[in-house]
Amino acid sequence: MGDIAVLNHGLALIGYGLGAIGPGIGVGLIFAAVISGTARQPEAGGKLLSTAWITFVLVEVLALIGLVLFFVAGGAN
Repeated sequence: MGDIAVLNHGLALIGYGLGAIGPGIGVGLIFAAVISGTARQPEAGGKLLSTAWITFVLVEVLALIGLVLFFVAGGAN
């Protein structure tokens, strides 16, 4: 039974690592678009940044869900 728990822990850890890749890329794309948009139209920088923070929070929720699922799947053993 102990081997299954170790395997489950390892798979949960790998799953969380893979699940964190998506939000990491997403955050990079969000702020790259803000920088590009502000460079093209500086007067829209404030509006772009406020929209970016909202989408940043939504993307980071995915990483937090992955962290919760890591603990639910037995990562805390």
